[in-house]
Amino acid sequence: MDKNLFAKTPPMGWNSYDYYNTAVNEEQIRANADYMAKHLKSYGWEYIVVDIQWYAHGAGTMNDRFQYIPFSCLEMDAFSRLMPEPSRFPSSAGGAGFTPLAEYIHSLGLKFGIHIMRGIPRAAAHQHTTVQNSSLTADMIADPSSICGWNPDMYGVRNILEGQAYYDSLLELYASWGVDFIKCDDICNTNLYREKQYSAEHEVEMLYHAIQKCGREIVLSLSPGPALIDKAWHYEKHANMWRITDDFWDNWTLLKDMFKRCELWQKHVSTGCYPDCDMLPLGYIGKGFDRERITNFTQEEQKTMMTLWCLFGSPLMLGAELTKLDEWTMSLLTKTEILEMLPTENIPGQICRDDKKAIWMAVNDQKKRTYAALFNLSDESQEITITLSELGLGEMSCESRELWTDTDYTITEQKITSVIQPHGCAIYKIQILS
Repeated sequence: MDKNLFAKTPPMGWNSYDYYNTAVNEEQIRANADYMAKHLKSYGWEYIVVDIQWYAHGAGTMNDRFQYIPFSCLEMDAFSRLMPEPSRFPSSAGGAGFTPLAEYIHSLGLKFGIHIMRGIPRAAAHQHTTVQNSSLTADMIADPSSICGWNPDMYGVRNILEGQAYYDSLLELYASWGVDFIKCDDICNTNLYREKQYSAEHEVEMLYHAIQKCGREIVLSLSPGPALIDKAWHYEKHANMWRITDDFWDNWTLLKDMFKRCELWQKHVSTGCYPDCDMLPLGYIGKGFDRERITNFTQEEQKTMMTLWCLFGSPLMLGAELTKLDEWTMSLLTKTEILEMLPTENIPGQICRDDKKAIWMAVNDQKKRTYAALFNLSDESQEITITLSELGLGEMSCESRELWTDTDYTITEQKITSVIQPHGCAIYKIQILS
């Protein structure tokens, strides 16, 4: 199977983490899926992703002390594979796993995804449990010298044939459940090991090979970032998405820094291969972190984020509680002309960037169209200008439209000029007439 056909455009969907942290349950997943199917699916939003610790008993009950309860009880089958915790996911009881929930989400015309940690459960290694299609038990496959610095659930997997057998068994299970998307954590950058930050390179390959064997098209997303630019070729060969940042939250400093990260990765966006700017912390977030709030981003910053993510070609994963979306946020998520910039037929590139501004463009040769985005990175309003020559349009006859204001723009003196609010942007779709 060609992995680049699994995600012909950057995946768009919702992930439970930003709102629910580790404690999301089946009822909440279904409610968000219902909302997406009714209000967002027609605009391209389609993935529903259950994030971290869906297998952990008591997850989220000790947030005053731990995000991840040290060595808590994990739901697991006879072959060392984690299973949904049944008190939170009742339909998984009796060994059904995520099959009933995935079937429900598929019935809505959506796709189903899960978060996993790389490796094999420590509990399985300590209990010497079996591994499907392997003569070795979990303790012989686990690598106790390979751990995650922030989550206590897993050991890494040794680079041996039996390690591949373990990953093959995982993907066989996930495919039987109907999983369409896997977000694998502690693998894109194993940042505990400063001397070897890509120490799980062989596990990326194992996941890739297991997906190839499983008989189901499953998008592979790698976390956390920052991804290593010298390993770009490896990400592109084996994964569909890879995080170019650590966890991204609603903070202007983090958003401004994303321009530098996108500049670094702009040449590595292609069909089926997407450097990932991380989730969109819009609407209501943070409830599972004991501080539910409306996003701290201003409306101008929210437009900047959506414009950059779409123009760059990043996957779009919402962090909001969908059932609480307001009219303003919905207007961002359903702005068709902004979302049309996502496909890789629109080739992105940065024209300039300094501490006060950034200018990006994307070219669509098929549609004879150019996009020009002017970003004000400063704390004051300012006028920003781009010439048609800088956009490669020279003396061409063009018509233009500013997409956020739905305003036709007359290009005079072969340049585009806009007065932009602090942390805001303007995005122009320029159609070549001759």
